[in-house]
Amino acid sequence: MKRSNWSGKVVLVTGAAGGLGAALCRRYAAAGARIAAMDRDQARLGELVATLPTGTLAIGGAEAGDITQPAACRLAVGKTVAHFGTLDALINNAGISHRSLLQDTDPAVIRRVMEVNFFGALHMTHAALPPLLASRGMVAAISSVAGYAPLLGRTGYCASKHALHGFFDTLRTEVQDQGVGVTLICPSFIATGIGGAALGGQGGAPGGARITTGGESSPEDIAQRIFDAITRGQNLLLPDRTSRLAWWVNKLMPGVYARTMKRRVSAEFQTR
Repeated sequence: MKRSNWSGKVVLVTGAAGGLGAALCRRYAAAGARIAAMDRDQARLGELVATLPTGTLAIGGAEAGDITQPAACRLAVGKTVAHFGTLDALINNAGISHRSLLQDTDPAVIRRVMEVNFFGALHMTHAALPPLLASRGMVAAISSVAGYAPLLGRTGYCASKHALHGFFDTLRTEVQDQGVGVTLICPSFIATGIGGAALGGQGGAPGGARITTGGESSPEDIAQRIFDAITRGQNLLLPDRTSRLAWWVNKLMPGVYARTMKRRVSAEFQTR
């Protein structure tokens, strides 16, 4: 559903304290939206909110900032509606990655990635759905190229992002006739630090450096593209050249895509 004017609208962003989340908060604030910024990191959240307009709501800490806890998600949405009186948009941005071959990975690591990336978005969306239905609002989720194509050494990450597509594409069919829009965003590599914060196979830091393809986009550039896509009521956004190329090559020539991807990414794991 198109959103031509964001002035006075209420936008709740998860994972708001840094990278793409912070850029999204700034972009929507610049359009006149009222922001509810949610993150577990209260210190960084405070730094962000200090740069946003007066009246911005900070929702942080373990009690209300942890999207893996359903009660925290309900509390965050409740705080937002109590503070602003409504909720017009939810952007599920918070996420975590891992870099490790499955044979070297504790399944608990994959469970953790699923808890944040998929179940976190589920908990937040479920909690936010009643006010979004009331406002005929919208919900968005940050997926990835890994949401529609394989990526070596990231079985859990890919599983979590693929799951978002099944969930949100189906949710769209349930709520679009009630005026609620659903947008999936699938960037490739963004300079947010998510690679450095990725989990290794045993839950610590991964070994070796992340290999990127096609360079890294700036958070501000991707935030602008997301803002434009949501304003247009777009269902799916492939915001950069790499994500668009990966979509079509994997769709039309999946074998070529897999071979090319393995050739470029496998160096990450050759010395482990």
